[in-house]
Amino acid sequence: MSDADFPGVLGNPSSNNLRLETLTKIRWLAIFGQTVAVLVVWLLLDFQFHPAWCFVLIAVSAFLNAFLTIRYPSNIRLSERSSTTLLTYDILQLALLLFLTGGLGNPFSFLLLVPVFISATTQSISSTVLLGLIAMASATILAFFHLPLPWVQASGLNLPWIYIAGMWFAVISSLLFTAVYAFRVADESRQLADALAATELVLQREQHLSNIDGLAAAAAHELGTPLATISLVAKEMLREFDTSSPMFEDVKLLRSQAERCREIMQTLTSLSSDDDQHLSVVSLPVLLEEVCEPHRNFGVDISIKLSGEEETPMCSRNPGVLYGLGNIVENAVDHARKTVKLEAGWDKTAIWVTVNDDGSGFHDEMIRRIGEPFLTSRSTLKPEGGLGLGLFIAKTLLERSGAIAKFENSKSTAMPGASVTIRWPRTALEVKKPASS
Repeated sequence: MSDADFPGVLGNPSSNNLRLETLTKIRWLAIFGQTVAVLVVWLLLDFQFHPAWCFVLIAVSAFLNAFLTIRYPSNIRLSERSSTTLLTYDILQLALLLFLTGGLGNPFSFLLLVPVFISATTQSISSTVLLGLIAMASATILAFFHLPLPWVQASGLNLPWIYIAGMWFAVISSLLFTAVYAFRVADESRQLADALAATELVLQREQHLSNIDGLAAAAAHELGTPLATISLVAKEMLREFDTSSPMFEDVKLLRSQAERCREIMQTLTSLSSDDDQHLSVVSLPVLLEEVCEPHRNFGVDISIKLSGEEETPMCSRNPGVLYGLGNIVENAVDHARKTVKLEAGWDKTAIWVTVNDDGSGFHDEMIRRIGEPFLTSRSTLKPEGGLGLGLFIAKTLLERSGAIAKFENSKSTAMPGASVTIRWPRTALEVKKPASS
């Protein structure tokens, strides 16, 4: 079955869309609970109310669930419109049951919150607001219009208005609080999931670029045999033609070009050889220079200062480290006035890199939130510029490499802007030099 088989039910497939099976299972649970509650009040407590109408409403929900289960696959993901429609039905069905059983005086009136809570965790804010308004309108109507609360007497239990008003306020306030709270938590989770997905895509891209040399070497290896054959045939053809023949120069050119191709293939093959590791292992200064080079032509001076107790460490060209450091340097260049300074150091146990700029620095309220996805700017007073998803990806990739990143404002008067320090255990970043032959 294709998506076209279910018009209006399945929208754009998304991990945020509710599965039909989820809603039907929740509704079966509600049907079971409603049936038990009605039977207990009717048969065990012998309270006076209208159980037949209650069972009609419960039967409608059961019929709807059975229809949806038979008509559609259980694993189908609903469009937001379809989810909102089904959740609206759940609110209205429960409101009618409450109308028959005492309105807001019924202690089960708090179940009006459940569909709104489900929407807050899975749907957009517009759908959640719509369902919230429907639930609030239902609660307000039930405060004034309802049948008596089931009781021993046929006239039911008449609760004072002050109690009904308190119940209305409790339902409305609980609805608002739980909906807002659930939406904020779920929205942050969705943002985090999207940001992590973007992180994976960036890392895959960087790894793909770093593996191009291996692909080129494989292609060179496959092309080596036919090129050797062409060169051998051209050599034999040269022996067949006299130097005065018009074909001699053409065959000679063919052989020279074949030899040139073989030299190119040998160069490509050497890119991933064990003896030539200049692409996979570089010294720390070279690594930092590679990170800074793309950002040098934007009117900001970038300087690199090195200090260490021992010889310069050799580092792996980790795509995540290159992207993470590059993003931090790019942000520093974007917010600097004139200068960005990188200070790298190392000792026997650790390697660290500090990126300072002479910009306005981080806003105090933003420092504790830096690294969260979709944080949009360094300062709430300056909406321009970005320090959100890119910096989150950079921080995540650096932490995956074993680093700890610290964000703060510099205390130096010479470089009063932002300061970012990334520190690795030496064993996490350093690669021992290969033994010389």
